[in-house]
Amino acid sequence: MVGLRPAEVPPTAAVKFVGAGLAACIADLLTFPLDTAKVRLQVQGEASISEAMGKAPAVKYRGVFGTIITIVRTEGPRSLYSGLVAGLQRQMSFASVRIGLYDSFKQFYTKGSDHAGIGSRLLAGCTTGGMAVALAQPTDVVKVRFQAQARSYEHARRYCGTIDAYKTIAKEEGIRGLWKGTGPNIARNAIVNCTELVTYDFIKDLILTSTPMSDNLPCHFVSAFGAGLCTTVIASPVDVVKTRYMNSALGQYSGVLSCAAAMMTKEGPLAFYKGFMPSFLRLGTWNVIMFVTYEQLKRALMAANHSRTTLL
Repeated sequence: MVGLRPAEVPPTAAVKFVGAGLAACIADLLTFPLDTAKVRLQVQGEASISEAMGKAPAVKYRGVFGTIITIVRTEGPRSLYSGLVAGLQRQMSFASVRIGLYDSFKQFYTKGSDHAGIGSRLLAGCTTGGMAVALAQPTDVVKVRFQAQARSYEHARRYCGTIDAYKTIAKEEGIRGLWKGTGPNIARNAIVNCTELVTYDFIKDLILTSTPMSDNLPCHFVSAFGAGLCTTVIASPVDVVKTRYMNSALGQYSGVLSCAAAMMTKEGPLAFYKGFMPSFLRLGTWNVIMFVTYEQLKRALMAANHSRTTLL
């Protein structure tokens, strides 16, 4: 990212790759209950339709913290972290690529120039976002399935564990089932990655060039919070469709557009912003934790590498 002082040794691509994955895992550990609440609110419309069709009555969720309290009361606190293993697997592969390789692709598109325009930043964000989805989609599918399933009705549980989920999806839906929703997820992550990374990059650059603030914690905090807000506003509709489609039963929708059309017809346009508050709370918090941790990890890893080189 921008803002490194000349005296500092720039982090290598490997340091950024590892640092991004570790920072994203730490952020996920601390914000996972908010993500679970977001998923439950996003699929709530589907649950209501299932109830109307004579299936098991759906638990009603209201608001972010109301959803968290309801989950804890009806299913136990462990349900807030249902799908965590797949979530951490996802971040180690997903965030490492989309965040860790962002600077490398930005330099590639600018041909090594220190001054990157908005076009180069957007291209870098789209490229790493698409690559990350192609690699990590199965982990995202399993994570969403676990987060969406309620434990209050034993027969409604679809999978016994993470490995069982991968095997069951591949057996019942084919290998393609593990990449279900790749289209909307690529669209979502192209938007998320461009908005999140480019906004963070831009705000941080603006702060460093236009204010007395230096490249430290307050600068990282403000940049990350701004990136989280902008990303949530822009990406929420695609995120809801992605969640609904990845969580859907085989044959429920003929495609992504069918899923979006069904939402619009049965629930109205506001359905595309279901779970907005937990999305913002989660993404805003996640961005702050991830970027602050990422910046510190990059410096710590480079300092450790420098110390090791000096000793040798």
